[in-house]
Amino acid sequence: MKIILSGGGTLGPVTPLLAIHDIIKKARPDTQFLWVGTRLGPERELIKQKGIEFRTLSSGKFRRYISIWNITDIIRIIIGFFQSIKIMWKENPDVCVSAGGFISVPLHWAAWLFGVPAWIHQQDVKVGLANKLMAPFAKVITTALSNSVIDFSKKKTKWLGNPVRAEVLRGDRRYAIKRFGLREDLPVIFATGGGTGSLRVNQLVVEASRHLEGVAQIIHLSGKERPRELTERASRLYDWYHHYEFFMDEMADAYAVADIVISRGGFGTITEIAALGKPAILIPKPGHQEENVKFLADAGAAIFVDERTSDGNYLGGIIKELLIDSIRQKQLAVRLSKMMPAAGEGEVMRVVEGLARFR
Repeated sequence: MKIILSGGGTLGPVTPLLAIHDIIKKARPDTQFLWVGTRLGPERELIKQKGIEFRTLSSGKFRRYISIWNITDIIRIIIGFFQSIKIMWKENPDVCVSAGGFISVPLHWAAWLFGVPAWIHQQDVKVGLANKLMAPFAKVITTALSNSVIDFSKKKTKWLGNPVRAEVLRGDRRYAIKRFGLREDLPVIFATGGGTGSLRVNQLVVEASRHLEGVAQIIHLSGKERPRELTERASRLYDWYHHYEFFMDEMADAYAVADIVISRGGFGTITEIAALGKPAILIPKPGHQEENVKFLADAGAAIFVDERTSDGNYLGGIIKELLIDSIRQKQLAVRLSKMMPAAGEGEVMRVVEGLARFR
């Protein structure tokens, strides 16, 4: 069986697909995979680490507002569609799978043209434009949230939960303390701004770290493409602040040692936090991520911090309050785990094998 996975630009649509890859590879080791991603996105290194062949397409963004870039992006999308036709002709896959992202749109259109069954997975509370454009051409649609099933055709949509990468569940706290140079007598905050990082999250985390001396240690994953002045200065000034630009296998240990996780509002990362039973402070990117986080915060499953109205002093105060309230930590973790269950391996394989029968 040959499967094409597609997604990139950010790690949001990438992490659940990596989990799907691992589940399929475990059940059917002879399966061949090809990943179609973006030229400049953060996904390439993770994909190559898995030993998956990686290719790129020309792609554009579908904007819902007037912009001169819409003209050039339409041209890119057309080019990407013909490149996708070439991929389908050459590779003749059995299944195509995507969890969103505009890079997947021309590929899934071409898959439909060639009669290749497609599976799209919906993570966010609000359906993104890319998934809306792919949904009519998909054989199967799955959702991370039970509420999201009503957003698509009843005949081909089912609630699955969100696939979680097995390796992020295998961290070792004792090893992590040595790996990151941490003290054993202080709690640990793991802060990440997503696959590409976030300048605003980085600012808030660095500002908050000033208030955490003797209270907590911070592992800060800032992203490769972000300015380093703030983080480098904090590293020099605060011995309880530990800065990293990018993680590969380190992610599992950072999760394992964390008492609290600070993250953006993408459901890929949030599902990993839920699977690990960690309390979360979420700083969503304005837009669909805000809807994700408000949905969870309203249910008491996460703490919502608004990047536009909050500062480092406020974030530091939230961290301190949560650290001394073990009951609330437990409540947040339990509620998040219930609202964001991980997809079962058996369910994932039933979807894949059902699609493969169409070929």
